[in-house]
Amino acid sequence: MLNKLFGFDPMKHNLRTEIVAGITTFLTMSYILAVNPSMFSILDGMPAGAVFTTTALAALVGTLAMALLAKLPFGLAPGMGLNAFFVFSVCLGMGYSWQFALTAVFIEGILFIIMTITNIREAIVNAIPKNLRYAIGSGIGLFIAFIGMQNAGIIVKDDATLVALGDITSGTALLAMIGLVITAVLYILKVKGAMLIGILATTVIGIPMGITEFKGIVSAPESIAPIFCKFEWDNIFTLDMLVIVFTFLFIDLFDTVGTLVGVCTKAKMIDENGRIPKLKQAFMADAIATTAGAMLGTSTTTTYVESAAGVTQGGRTGVTAFVIACCFAIAMFFSPLFLSVPGAATAPVLIIVGMMMLEPVRNIDFDDATEAIPSFICLVMMPLAYSISAGILLGMISYVVINLISGNYKKLTPAMYILAVLFILKYIFI
Repeated sequence: MLNKLFGFDPMKHNLRTEIVAGITTFLTMSYILAVNPSMFSILDGMPAGAVFTTTALAALVGTLAMALLAKLPFGLAPGMGLNAFFVFSVCLGMGYSWQFALTAVFIEGILFIIMTITNIREAIVNAIPKNLRYAIGSGIGLFIAFIGMQNAGIIVKDDATLVALGDITSGTALLAMIGLVITAVLYILKVKGAMLIGILATTVIGIPMGITEFKGIVSAPESIAPIFCKFEWDNIFTLDMLVIVFTFLFIDLFDTVGTLVGVCTKAKMIDENGRIPKLKQAFMADAIATTAGAMLGTSTTTTYVESAAGVTQGGRTGVTAFVIACCFAIAMFFSPLFLSVPGAATAPVLIIVGMMMLEPVRNIDFDDATEAIPSFICLVMMPLAYSISAGILLGMISYVVINLISGNYKKLTPAMYILAVLFILKYIFI
């Protein structure tokens, strides 16, 4: 049954490993359950409690679709960055209602389903050069390590230098440093479930430090009626709607592409032709999640880069994704308990996983500057621009332009030219 439903082969996979991997991934991405309600509740008519329930439901639906359709160990939830664009750009900046923004997300989801059925999304992935794929995985490693350091206060905002080292001798930064040492030692000693044990140990240590706030255990989920299927079809045939939909489309498309390519490369789940197994099904799960998320009342639901935490723990099948989905279901009833885990407790895992994700960088051909320079641009722009999609877009543009001007046009395919032109037009007009 497990093999049929989730692709679990008892000759290749270990059930306990898959379960631990799922719990680990859930804990590293569960921060969205706290971030989404606080962000959306800024908007009138979106109660924090309803948004919490919707966020968990969207993650549950999306991750379950990934488990059953693609049988891959990835978690999905409303995406960071995309939720900020929804709230601060579309609603507060452009003045549109949240109902109008949800309509844009719903249209995006429908377009993704069409693009998946017609194999457009899969063709885009296959058009990415080999060295850029290695750079994507490595860039994601730097990106998620940076996210972990930010969440813990190890890296803080600085007006003079943009970022700076925080106070690592006290508070959340100190707790994260302690957790980093604990998790690193457990990982080095090859302790099973090292990441999960590290998160739990750091959470407990945070209690006497006054950082871990125990918020209770059980809480009934609030109704999503105020935000369920609240679409607004007025003014959808406008330039603003076109810009909004395509912005959601571009960011989500290449965040998902980057996550799938990067994490699958790290997990050695790429076949001999350099392609991801069940890629079309993974894209369909992502498209279904976005469409369902819009109906439930939240921003674009996407594949989470934090899935790398579970993959690193050995998760390889849909069982890992199913466990993540179950955790989100349970979280709806135990929200106070799950929200007690501080960002400082999950930060060490993100930092260590970031280090592990750097492994593909050794495969980049640094002897060939036409391959190395675009790969470096792709890799470094992800953490610096705080965007996976920005790294991919700029990497592909530079790859095509540099090779074309250098006279290496023979290794450029028509798909590469098309993508480069589209990406350039995206930066000019969107």
